[in-house]
Amino acid sequence: GFPRTLGQAEALDRICELDLVISLNIPFETLKDRLSARWVHPASGRVYNMDFNPPHVQGIDDLTGEPLVQREDDKPEAVAARLRKYKDAAKPVIELYKSRGILHSFSGTETNKIWPYVYTLLSSKIPPLLSDEEN
Repeated sequence: GFPRTLGQAEALDRICELDLVISLNIPFETLKDRLSARWVHPASGRVYNMDFNPPHVQGIDDLTGEPLVQREDDKPEAVAARLRKYKDAAKPVIELYKSRGILHSFSGTETNKIWPYVYTLLSSKIPPLLSDEEN
């Protein structure tokens, strides 16, 4: 997400005025598990997740047959440290947008369960685009 720090939020304020901020509250363990299950094909950047988007052959890129790697910052201990650091840095950003009355928070562990609520909020704030036939 962006902004991640108060400094970034302040810089963003200088170039635009936000009227809506979305915060997704996902449990620490869910985030840690998902990020730790991520593997990539370095040459292409293709991303696999061993839980919900695994390669056909474990550890091997589907298209090239080359080995997949786990980034150092996706290893469980690194993920845990990243999440703790993010939480500490993001807290003042969340408080800033909450105090302005523009923060909308959604909690859950599954995209398909959170998305309908996010979509409803966005639909209430952004008018639908008309297709060429409707114009």
